[in-house]
Amino acid sequence: MIRSNPESLIRESMARFVEKEVIPKAQQVDASEEFPAELFQKVAKMGVFGIRYPRDKGGSGGNTTLYCIICEELAKGLMSLAAITAMQCLMGTNFLFHYGTEEMREKYFLPAMRGEKIPCFCLTEPEAGSDLGAVTTLAQRTKDGFVVNGMKTWVTNGPIADFYTVLCQTDPIKRLRGLNFFFIPRETPGVSVSAPFELLGTRTTRMSEVAFTNVHIPPEFMLGQEEEGLSNLMSILSEIRAMTAALAVGLLRASMNDSIRYAKERVAFGHPIAQYQLIQAKIANMATELEAARLLTYQATRMIDNQIPCLKEATMAKYFATEAACKAADEATRIFGAYGYSMEYPVQRYYRDSRFLLNGGGTHEVLQTNIARWSGL
Repeated sequence: MIRSNPESLIRESMARFVEKEVIPKAQQVDASEEFPAELFQKVAKMGVFGIRYPRDKGGSGGNTTLYCIICEELAKGLMSLAAITAMQCLMGTNFLFHYGTEEMREKYFLPAMRGEKIPCFCLTEPEAGSDLGAVTTLAQRTKDGFVVNGMKTWVTNGPIADFYTVLCQTDPIKRLRGLNFFFIPRETPGVSVSAPFELLGTRTTRMSEVAFTNVHIPPEFMLGQEEEGLSNLMSILSEIRAMTAALAVGLLRASMNDSIRYAKERVAFGHPIAQYQLIQAKIANMATELEAARLLTYQATRMIDNQIPCLKEATMAKYFATEAACKAADEATRIFGAYGYSMEYPVQRYYRDSRFLLNGGGTHEVLQTNIARWSGL
């Protein structure tokens, strides 16, 4: 009997779901600017949120490649839903799974796998983005745990999260060595959340500021050993960048597919515009960059799955795939002409959503600096 490849099964299953459930609702969901609760629950019932975690610990027993395939297919339908899923599977739950107590995992991690609780990841501050050494949110040790003070911004899921994974400084003198992650439930006194930001794209992804004012937490809420916060973040940075590249691949596919379909239908000067060489050149560039982005992305995920260090490869994948997705989304609006400026067609959403990819996992200016250094400059 011929057995199907797990990667093919996951891709086919997610593609069917996106075609049937996501794409028909994407325009309406995006316009609502509300958290896509119905779609979120349908994704949860598919066991998607646990794809990176072992079955005997409440996960679905998959790997990074399967995780990125899911992100890619969802991004093809609705980037907001893909971004929320990415947070649920990786950044929002990873440190709780690996470093939380059994009680914490039972109360928060397992419900998150079922879609009953929503996590988020608090890294960025008003004055600290790529420069993590500038983090000022302070976790001061007390006789019975820690007290946290500070503010995080651009927190995905911030307004709706049930718990937060928060990067804090424990010793400002140590700078990067003083960084550690902490688990903070939403209901903890001293946690406050701003109104959701008004966003250009990914409009159903709720983002906000989260402030921590004299937030007292027990010692077991430190996620990982002291002074290991940066190394723990680095342990998943390749995954974060590969995942962002996969989101970009999905958006690139959507832009290209819609452009091809429209170019075959739109008639100008007596011929479908698909017959004109300049339109063909745009599609050819999209197709070539899609193939290159896909190869870079899944080279990185397979290296991760085989425990081969690949921060350079994942960084290149994230940089190239995202730039290609932004370019494809722009070209799609040009192929659609005036209709690309209309909210009636989804290409305007692809254009807006593409900007979301530029900063996650590191700004491209920082990534280019890193790539140049790794290349011997």
